[in-house]
This record gives sequence, C-alpha cells and structure tokens, in this order.
Amino acid sequence: MATFPAYPAHPGPPGGEQAAGAPRHPHWWQRPWVRYGAPTTLLALSGLVILALVRRQTGTEGFLVGLGLAVLPVPLLLAAFRWLDRVEPGPWRNLIFAFAWGACAAALIAIVANSFATRWIATATADPSSADTLGATVIAPIVEESAKATAVLLVFLFRRRDFTGIVDGVVVAGVTATGFAFTENILYLGNAFGTDQLSGERGLSSVTAATFFVRVVMAPFAHPLFTVFTGIGFGVAALSAERRRLRRVLLPLAGLLLAMGMHAMWNGSSSFGEYGFFAVYGTFMVPAFGLLTFLVIWTRQRELRTVRAELPAYAAAGWLTPPEPYVLGSMRARRIARQYAAHHFGRAAARSVARYEACATSLAFLRHRGRRGRAGADFVVRERELLQELWRRREVARPSLAYAARATAPAVPPPWPPYGHGQGGYGYGYVPAQPSARDGRSYPGPDPAAPRPAYDPYRP
Repeated sequence: MATFPAYPAHPGPPGGEQAAGAPRHPHWWQRPWVRYGAPTTLLALSGLVILALVRRQTGTEGFLVGLGLAVLPVPLLLAAFRWLDRVEPGPWRNLIFAFAWGACAAALIAIVANSFATRWIATATADPSSADTLGATVIAPIVEESAKATAVLLVFLFRRRDFTGIVDGVVVAGVTATGFAFTENILYLGNAFGTDQLSGERGLSSVTAATFFVRVVMAPFAHPLFTVFTGIGFGVAALSAERRRLRRVLLPLAGLLLAMGMHAMWNGSSSFGEYGFFAVYGTFMVPAFGLLTFLVIWTRQRELRTVRAELPAYAAAGWLTPPEPYVLGSMRARRIARQYAAHHFGRAAARSVARYEACATSLAFLRHRGRRGRAGADFVVRERELLQELWRRREVARPSLAYAARATAPAVPPPWPPYGHGQGGYGYGYVPAQPSARDGRSYPGPDPAAPRPAYDPYRP
C-alpha cells in the first residue's frame, strides 16, 4: 500500500481562538442548503417571471418563433468559451449558473429597470422619442452591464478557487452575456414577428429577417464582447495580491465602465446617421473583437508555459513522472492522453485523465502565484488537496500521459535543470521515489536519512 509523504501541519487561527480538532461551525450563509438552494430558487423564480413577461409582449406564436431563432448562436458561443477554458476547465456548475443568471435574473432586472427609467424620463420631459433614445444609449448600458457583472462578482467572491485569472473572467462574463443575449433575442425576434404578422411582410424583406441578420448573423458576439471587458477586470484583479485591495476594487470597476461605454456606443450607432451602424461595427466592434480574441489566446498560451515551468519541481519530487510537465503543457498531448485512456480503459478513465490534467494545471498555477507572493493563506491546504487528487488517479493517468509523451515528443530531453534535494525549492520538495524495504516497490517520498529544511511555502 502506497504511503503519502507527511504534510506540514496547517497552522490554526492566530491567537489560539480555536483549539486543534475543535469543530468549526460555518456561518448561516455557508451552509450547503443556503449556498445552493437560495441561488437556485432565485433563478427559478426569475425564469418564470421573465418567461411570462416575454410571452406577454410577443404572444405565444411570436415567443416560439423568437425562441427557435434565438437559440441558434447559443451552442456556438458556449463552445467557443469552453474552448478558451480548456487549459484549466472550470466546473460546469459555474457556467450553468452564469448562463442562468444572464438569461433569467439579469434579463428580468434589465426589462423592469429599463421600462421604469424610460417611462420616468418620458413623463419628466414630456418627450417620448428623446426618452427612448436616452434610455437606449444611457440607461440600458448601465443597467444591463451592471446586472451581468453581478454574476461575475458572485463567482469571483464565492468560487474563488475556480476564478484564478483573465481566462476565467472572460469565460464567466461571456457565458453570462450569452444567456442575456439569448433572452433579449427572443424578445426582439418575437416582437419583429408580431409586426410582420400585422403588416403581412414575408421573406427577406420582413422585419424578422432584418432583426435576425443584425442580431444573430452580424453581431451574435455583441453582448459577450461588452461584458468580457468586465470579466477581464475581475481576471486581472484575481491575479493581484490580496493585500492590494484598492487595485482589486478599481480594476473590475474600470472594466465595467469600459463595457458600459462600448454598449452605449453600439446602442447609439443608429443616431450617427444612415451608415452609423456600419461605421461603429467596422471601426470599433470588429477590431475590439479581434483584439480580445488575440488577448485571450495569448493568455492561454502563457498558461501552458506556466504549466511547463512550474510542474518540473513536482516531477523531481516524485509526484509526477518526468515527461508529464511537457505533456501537460501541450493541448495536443493532453488530448492524445485522454483518447488513449478512453480507447484502452473506457470513458470513465478518460474523465479521470481529464481531471488529472485539470488538477495538475491548478497545481502549477497555485505554485506560480505562491512564488510571486500572490497565494492565499490556504496555500498549503490547497496544494495538499491537489496532490492527493493526482495521486489517486495516477494508475490510469500515468500510462496515458506516457503514451502521449512518446507520440508527441519521443526524443525531447527534460526541459528543466537537475533538482537536488539540497537546493532551495518551493512547495513539497521531496526527493524522487525511494525503494520500500517491505516489498521492493518504489513510492515517492522523502529520504529518511537526509535532513529536511524547514518548509516555507512563500520562500522564492
């Protein structure tokens, strides 16, 4: 039976407020039924209300037509954001929550707040046309982007382990905005279909076709593009040290303001003249979309370089095999490992290898943040959890990763210098596997005869 190396004791709270082994009583908001039950209930009620409101405005037939057309870009957008998150894929529950928040809660807030604000302005100024223009260019961007940003804020606060960088912010923000655009498109397309029913328009000259072309064909990425700026702000804040509280507050606010500005420019493009929409689309929307796409892909490549740079220390300590840092730093090699596991061991083994890859990636990011002084107080506990996850899945993951290493780089030497036990290291600086006197097998663990330096997770 394999034995784990001993872990450093996790320090208790300062001042000795809680004795070792004493039960911890979570606050009421930390109880599972509150953490999961309250958001689920809120989103379900919001969904029912938004369904009734949209159906009331569009009619049953318009609602069904709008639903059928609005759902078309959703799988493509979700697949794109999931593709961006392949290096360290976040849990599906976060994405489901983000999409549901955008489609239900954020859409409900936007409909109610925008209607109230526009009516109030129209009453105060006695100019309904100006109220509609002001509501679209000023009120709607502020309300809608704030409502969507709330989902990113909630994931940032309550799913902090899953929110570690720019890519996570982009994915959560993009999925939230995709849900919001889905509900909004149902409303716009349903109303357009109702207008065509009254006027008798059909085919490409109909209002429904024009609305579909603008919102689904030309700019399905509009709402995700706006909210991604907010996600980038939260992502950069997640990379900042916890002691820099002002920076962690100002960066998300800056991203939110930028999202509101882009949204206002897009909504106000129709007032810039006959070709104002196309001018804004070509001058701002397309370049911004290309720039953000480049930024996210570059960030993903940097994450892979971080994996290749940080994991060799754990390979030298015996937690990983020598080829694994290279394999885990290549998306092609990781895919080959999962395919090998699925072919030889079954789908459950492929899922286990995928989990192994995700945990190893999280471990590399954790160590990288620690070396830069950005790790939280739970660094030791989190590192131990990830190492245990890797150790439990090694029987299936190691043969699969070894095959991927041979298939992708059969003659590449290890890209790291020798890592001796006496060198100053970071994390669990154990020496390679030692043979056991009981059964002759090798297990990763410390050399009992060698002196062990004091463990300091934040030592550079």
